[in-house]
Amino acid sequence: MSASSDKPQPDTKSQARELRSRITTDGIDRTPHRAFMRAMGLDDDAIAKPMIGVVSQKGEVTPCNMTHYDQVEYAKEGVAMAGGTPREFTTISVSDGVGMNHEGMKFSLVSREIIADSIEAVVHGHAYDGLVGYGGCDKTLPGVIMGMVRCNVPSVFVYGGSALPGRFQGRDVSVLDAYEAVGSVQARTMTEDELTQLEEACKPTIGACAGQFTANTMAMVSEALGITVPNSAMVPGVYSERRGIGQRAGALVMEMLERGGPLPREIVTRKALENACAIVAATGGSTNTALHIPAIAHEAGISFTADDVAAVLQRTPFIGNLRPGGKYHAKDVYEIGGAHVVIKELIKHGFMHGDTLTVTGRTLAEEVANAPEPDGEVIRPVSDAIMSSGGVVVLKGNLCPDGALLKVAGLKSLVFTGVARVFESEDEAVEAVHARAYDEGQVLIVRNEGPVGGPGMREMLGLTALIYGQGMGEKVALLTDGRFSGATRGMCIGHAAPEAAAGGPLGLVRDGDRITIDGKAATITLDVPEDEIERRRAGWAAPESKHKGGLLWKYAATVGQAHEGAVTHPGNAQWPDQRRGKIRGART
Repeated sequence: MSASSDKPQPDTKSQARELRSRITTDGIDRTPHRAFMRAMGLDDDAIAKPMIGVVSQKGEVTPCNMTHYDQVEYAKEGVAMAGGTPREFTTISVSDGVGMNHEGMKFSLVSREIIADSIEAVVHGHAYDGLVGYGGCDKTLPGVIMGMVRCNVPSVFVYGGSALPGRFQGRDVSVLDAYEAVGSVQARTMTEDELTQLEEACKPTIGACAGQFTANTMAMVSEALGITVPNSAMVPGVYSERRGIGQRAGALVMEMLERGGPLPREIVTRKALENACAIVAATGGSTNTALHIPAIAHEAGISFTADDVAAVLQRTPFIGNLRPGGKYHAKDVYEIGGAHVVIKELIKHGFMHGDTLTVTGRTLAEEVANAPEPDGEVIRPVSDAIMSSGGVVVLKGNLCPDGALLKVAGLKSLVFTGVARVFESEDEAVEAVHARAYDEGQVLIVRNEGPVGGPGMREMLGLTALIYGQGMGEKVALLTDGRFSGATRGMCIGHAAPEAAAGGPLGLVRDGDRITIDGKAATITLDVPEDEIERRRAGWAAPESKHKGGLLWKYAATVGQAHEGAVTHPGNAQWPDQRRGKIRGART
């Protein structure tokens, strides 16, 4: 074909698919568009092929995403080998590790929305035909999946993989040990020299944190949803096996485009969302998933709140002996057969739906059919479950009418009664804990840290790890309308809804109030007479926002409450039919 032709000539199959990207390539009025593509090195053949976006967060803000450099190239190879033209772009990441325990953490949850928004902007702005999306650091996983579901083009998610655990004093360790060791030094149960040795040993490779924290939990969620390359999530990020995973992702998008699906909203159904909750429960996963699963559902136009999450958590056995509550890391799950071991065991015993679709076009049950049986140590069989119900409980009561989250995995006692010690921000609480100016038996209240009040719903691993490292992990309780890391452990309750800044009861608590937390009954109660609560409510006023402009102001103006996923738009976004034949000036 000559350069003067009015459009590239796609093959017959591409014509049959009515590719979205033809809106940018076909017709004499698209001559300038094609000129831009030629400037990027694309020839007639490349322009005529399906345009597949490949998005990642590769960069130098966190080790979690540094595995993406090579892996993106593998996915592009897969797209090209299957007859597509890969188009690489990147989106942001905010490191929870570097942002922890200061104002920077307010941007962490916000980044999830930026990621989804930016994927929507690029995919629709360039009319890409499909998408391979990589995630690594905590909020990047749900952010990418949300963007995929919102755009609803053929899509495959790929987790970049976890880091390998380190070795310290004869045991496997992760960055969680470093957080908790700070408290141990303050409690004089560890020396500063030992802390330095641990710092240097705990994260020996690039990749996400090694335990069943938010990143690995959301990677498991992607497996249960069926939106990723089957059984890829637990492969460590530095393993050469990831080349094949990337190539398979690229090829799968092309297969989905060829057969017309399944599209993300055909994969992300109510049953699939219940599967996602089940794998969180079974592995003692991060409480943050109770934000992210409803948010993914919201993109598909499905109402799925913390109550729906709780229903699945309560009926699903806890079988994963994984950190932070247990002993093992992602690499150990990989070595005994991967996420499919958990999924197969749960389907076998009726705790997951096996008939949901995956990106391969096969059912989840078909994909896991050949998985090994649980090894009995890393993953237990259902018949020998660690607990009969999930590792996370949604507590409700007059203190948190819309719910609050408690990770019960690893707790010695599920009931706690104590008196309130109120802090108006995380910073106040951290100062008190550093000074050890708190007492056994207290319920530490950290308020005005919710989605609106923060703004941004800060994650408090720094605070919870200090408490745990000081040997007070289950001697005090911590209750907040902020959130916790997937690495948090101890009697820590987060996501209290409604949040204090929105008029929730948490804003009415005073020092000395008695509070009862019951993880068995899934209740949380402020033991104050109702008439006194109403008297306090009448005198309550919303705290003044610390942010008068910029991103956090914009976020606070649009974000919803935690129990509905802390989302920022109405959901179920639609995109108009823009097939090229309907555009003025098109030539067929």
